[in-house]
Amino acid sequence: MSLLYVNENGATIGVEANKCVVQYRDGMKKMIPIESLEGITIMGQSHLTTKCAEECMCRGISVAYFSKGGKYFGRLMSTDHINVQRQRKQSALYDTDFAMKLGQKILSAKVKNQSVVLHRYEKSREILLDEEQKMMRICKEKILNCSRIEEMIGFEGQAAKYYFQGLSKCIEQNFRFRGRSRRPPKDEFNSMISLGYSLLMNEVYCKIEMKGLNPYFGFIHRDAEKHPTLTSDLMEEWRAVLVDATVMGIINGNEISKDDFVKNLDEPGCYLNKNGVGILIKKLEKKFQTDVKYLDYVDYPVSFRHAMMLQMNQLVKAIESEDATQYLPIQIR
Repeated sequence: MSLLYVNENGATIGVEANKCVVQYRDGMKKMIPIESLEGITIMGQSHLTTKCAEECMCRGISVAYFSKGGKYFGRLMSTDHINVQRQRKQSALYDTDFAMKLGQKILSAKVKNQSVVLHRYEKSREILLDEEQKMMRICKEKILNCSRIEEMIGFEGQAAKYYFQGLSKCIEQNFRFRGRSRRPPKDEFNSMISLGYSLLMNEVYCKIEMKGLNPYFGFIHRDAEKHPTLTSDLMEEWRAVLVDATVMGIINGNEISKDDFVKNLDEPGCYLNKNGVGILIKKLEKKFQTDVKYLDYVDYPVSFRHAMMLQMNQLVKAIESEDATQYLPIQIR
């Protein structure tokens, strides 16, 4: 299965002869067999035809809309995968021991993955980050011994602070940053990971819908109007593994320059331009398609994208059995 990214204003996305066809303003066409299409991501002001929208909804193909700067607006939704009984169970498990145990598993795995990613880069840059790694280990243990979700989120935030502090010391000099900044991203590094997280959110959101779950009924993140908290929950174990590692590779591999960024595009901040977005999407898509053996319950290689779907299967089993131990987060080595 594949995703279609349309990173250009003025394109028209339609359907011809069982193919999804993108007609660009310069006359160029891009065609993808609709049977192989999992989702469409539109970045900017492009047009989806009514016929294409109907086809996507009938086939359960996700369509998501973003600004050119990567701000998420919303999506076209199909009702094909809605499972009301499953969502009732999902909702009932909020603020229960299930939510606490699931949160401990996911957030401790997130910190472990951050530590492994950080170690890879401190090794390649031949520097030592003993203090950062020590504090992240302490935070991970605290997460596993918390009695309240709010405490757990606090320790995860502390771990993230030390993690990004360490990453900033491993990055190519021209792209140094001073911690995480979100809305707006204040520098090139934050601009790249913000867009990367938005694309990751879209991947996870799509797979949640395919399993009949409700993206807005989370377990770790507290209820928030207009925010898909379950999506945020399930992104956590993937952030460092997929997005952070990809961005670090692009920067330290000199695959992007400061010319690929602009200031004050939609709002104050630093954002990727069209070429920069293309670089990140291409590398991230390659990462999604990479085969790995990081899932403990699968003894054969699967792509990261397929691994995310397998994780959704695990979550469904955990919810239906009301047993959080059924869920095994991905942990890289």
